[in-house]
Amino acid sequence: MSGARTIDLRLLALDADGTLADPQGHVRPAVREAVARVREAGVLVVVCTGRRYRTVKPLLDELELEGPVVLHNGVLVKDAASGETLADAFLPASLYTPALELMRSVAPPLVYVDRYFEGIDVFHEPKDRCHAFQAEYLDANPGVAHPVETLAEAPGEAVVMISSMADADSLLPLRGRIESNLGGQVQTNFIMNKNYQGHILEITRAQVSKWSALEAVAREQGIAPEQIAAIGDDTNDTEMIARSGVGIAMGNAVDEVKEAADLVTESNERDGVAAAIEQLL
Repeated sequence: MSGARTIDLRLLALDADGTLADPQGHVRPAVREAVARVREAGVLVVVCTGRRYRTVKPLLDELELEGPVVLHNGVLVKDAASGETLADAFLPASLYTPALELMRSVAPPLVYVDRYFEGIDVFHEPKDRCHAFQAEYLDANPGVAHPVETLAEAPGEAVVMISSMADADSLLPLRGRIESNLGGQVQTNFIMNKNYQGHILEITRAQVSKWSALEAVAREQGIAPEQIAAIGDDTNDTEMIARSGVGIAMGNAVDEVKEAADLVTESNERDGVAAAIEQLL
């Protein structure tokens, strides 16, 4: 990466999968050391991820991060160390049933909730009704994925998001139907499922994104958007990268992200985050 412009860097926003983590899901030593250096320089490092807290916590612990972490593509902000919820933007209860019924047109979805301390992250219907890609995910996440006979029994309030894992050919038309029926009442995210097969389609509250949550975190810290650098690779990172003071796309990023970025760094298997931090510092 070359040509990084100088900014008064006070906050570094980092995506997790495809960015901090290499293709095997590990934080490479050079990346871990670079994150430590930028923190030593007094920069607030905020991980902004589509993951839930339970699955990103090992990464946060490895990097010894403190302070806020943006989860579920902006629906939740939690304290990285304790798991305490600092801010939320739950799906309105009135939209739970119509969103659920639209998702059912492909297969029963997953309903994510903010019940970390109770050991429950997800409600789901029996696996034999699910798409095969989603059933694989449920097999890999026993315990915290709570089965119910019907998702109509799951709580219609305090819902983080409704999500479906399936093939792109099924999910892209579904996304169109959701946007036609629910319009500006909800936000949809269509992203690669980096740890399992296929893609993920999510329904969250309208106008919720990594950027909306990150901007609120920065505002509380007295940090202006032009003092933020953001690094990511997938479409759910696009707004964050476009609106930060410096937006950096990973070498493995999708074209949409690269087009929105000021700079493109190396890939996540070539220590792209470390190279970007070196330029920023």
